[in-house]
Amino acid sequence: MKKSLCVVGLGYIGLPTSVMFAIHGHQVHGVDVNHKAVEMINNKQLHIEENGLQERLEEAVDAGNFKAGLEPVEADVFVIAVPSPIREDKTANLDYVRKATEAIVPFVKEGNLVILESTVPPRTVEDVMVPVLKETGLDIGKELFISHSPERVIPGKVFQELVDNDRIVGGINETSSTMTKELYESFVKGNIHLTDATTAEMAKVIENTYRDVNIAFANELALISDKIGVNSWEAIKLANYHPRVNIHTPGPGVGGHCIAVDPWFLAEIEPDLSKIIQLSRNTNDHMPVYAAEQIQKIAKEQFIHDPKVALFGLSFKANIDDQRESPSLKVIMELVEKGISFKTFDPHIKENVASNQTQSMDEALEDADILVILTDHDEFKQLDPANIKGKMKNRLVFDTKNALSLDEWKNAGFIAKRLGDSKNG
Repeated sequence: MKKSLCVVGLGYIGLPTSVMFAIHGHQVHGVDVNHKAVEMINNKQLHIEENGLQERLEEAVDAGNFKAGLEPVEADVFVIAVPSPIREDKTANLDYVRKATEAIVPFVKEGNLVILESTVPPRTVEDVMVPVLKETGLDIGKELFISHSPERVIPGKVFQELVDNDRIVGGINETSSTMTKELYESFVKGNIHLTDATTAEMAKVIENTYRDVNIAFANELALISDKIGVNSWEAIKLANYHPRVNIHTPGPGVGGHCIAVDPWFLAEIEPDLSKIIQLSRNTNDHMPVYAAEQIQKIAKEQFIHDPKVALFGLSFKANIDDQRESPSLKVIMELVEKGISFKTFDPHIKENVASNQTQSMDEALEDADILVILTDHDEFKQLDPANIKGKMKNRLVFDTKNALSLDEWKNAGFIAKRLGDSKNG
């Protein structure tokens, strides 16, 4: 049965989710506080980058199933997909979730379903959303139904994973869970697992915390390898041939709206019981500092005073434009503190939003002493060292993402180093 939906939040999750519901026949009204984003969406233009989004947005709008606005409207189902960041003190900022819930209260009616997709600390539905929704005067669980169904997608493959990934649905009661399951079955081919709201919240935070802890382990291996002269990338690859080992890869830090944020939700709830989680977070947060120190060290080893650095990659992962919590931005901050001059370039970020950013690769490389790879975009993997060397003042390369073939660059006359690989330094 087709439903009318009001989706609050049209960012990296809310917009693809809205479009997916719309192209499967539901009537969707999207809400965002960003005037420009709303205008662009209604004109079938994108304010974010995601594979397959443009054509699906056009299909949804042309079919008359999707439009965007600044205010909620009445609907059968309300989906909240707003940010849930952390504050400077690492505590959860649930203001967006609370305000989004408050915004829909005047439009909610008997029989409606409210779904939270945002990743949040356990008990957010029960302790934050339910008290607000009681202001509707409806009997929660009998006249108004509420659930949590956290997104489980990766940028760059959102539409594939929206369809194929298993989904968790946690309702405040069985009816809420069943209603949510039936809605998502309109396009989800993966299994839909039913539980309660708090367990669903916990499960999503566990998923991202597991990855953060695993990456922290890989980063520790990289730090150790740099000290003892080992290629950590090769060692990890060999270790992963063991059937029960799956170590992630090291890098200049961890970014994104989930992995760099969600573990702090558990640390905030139980600080005395989350020592491994906190240590992992601190380890990964230190990696941009380490990367900046290595850049400085490379320049010093080559007797280069006042080095000029070309930083390639500003997004937090390959082939997207998302800069949320990107370690690249933290590396930039460290270089600023060290007084090291630099220019930044990212082919996926079309507007200059970072310090000393340019839209020209050649401009970033001009008179540079060191080329630093911070994001493993496909465009960087395909760089030809023969074309690069004539643009730089000195031929130094520091690859923090294992994006380059160091042998190829060394054969072209570069001094090339990889983070976590002092063996090839």
